[in-house]
Amino acid sequence: MAFRRFLRESVPESQLSAIAAEVVRRFGEPSADAEFERLDADNWLSVPCVVNDQWFVKVIAEQHTFVHTLLTTGRNIGAFTSGTEGFFERFSTPLEMAEHELSATNRIRELGIAAPEPIEAFEHEGLGVLVLEYLPSFRTFDELPADRARSFAPTLFSNLASMHEAGLAHGDLRAENVLVAPDADGVETLYFIDATRVSEGAIDDAKGYDVACGLASISPYVGPNEAVEAALDAYPIEDLLDAREFLDFVGLRPDHDFDTASLKGEIDKLAS
Repeated sequence: MAFRRFLRESVPESQLSAIAAEVVRRFGEPSADAEFERLDADNWLSVPCVVNDQWFVKVIAEQHTFVHTLLTTGRNIGAFTSGTEGFFERFSTPLEMAEHELSATNRIRELGIAAPEPIEAFEHEGLGVLVLEYLPSFRTFDELPADRARSFAPTLFSNLASMHEAGLAHGDLRAENVLVAPDADGVETLYFIDATRVSEGAIDDAKGYDVACGLASISPYVGPNEAVEAALDAYPIEDLLDAREFLDFVGLRPDHDFDTASLKGEIDKLAS
């Protein structure tokens, strides 16, 4: 908890206030006041805020790029223990980190997959600033009742498969990074957020890791059998066997809590 407080305090309130004013200056009414709310989220890679209930803003400091580098190193070691080369890439600066997420979000939307509208990435006094559409009424996947989680499971994997077919990997798929919110027509829709950087030449390995993370993310809410069946609707069994090799590694992550043996068993039953 002390480390998380350190990251949150890495951006003083005065700087957040100045960034909020800059966001309003760039995208709002000339005379509008700037109000911001720092969100209380388990996010080690940025300070998330909402500005004027209109823009979702991620503020990225040097400490966040340092933590990302540490996580990237650990994930690459984990990928190696799963039998593949490391495929996660680090960022050099806070601005580079913000610009990557802006670009990745644009690519996701170009594929017809829902994601918050990306607005701009810019630098402010050495901080990276990412501005996205704010979704005021959303739930994360782990907040859904079981029946709604089951109804969205096939969509999660079909959207993920569309990303992979286009050569795009997510790299950090977990229940907190899949949002359910009303679209422009008021229909509840899955939104993908927080894609990280993966080597472009390693899409096959990254795909297996993404599918493993997808299974790990939803199986606690829909059950291992239904999670595997939903994935099988979007991927051939060979891809699920590749994902199986990453499940032990994914199980070591503190942001996943699932029954590794049960998932492996369901995949093995289908493959036999």
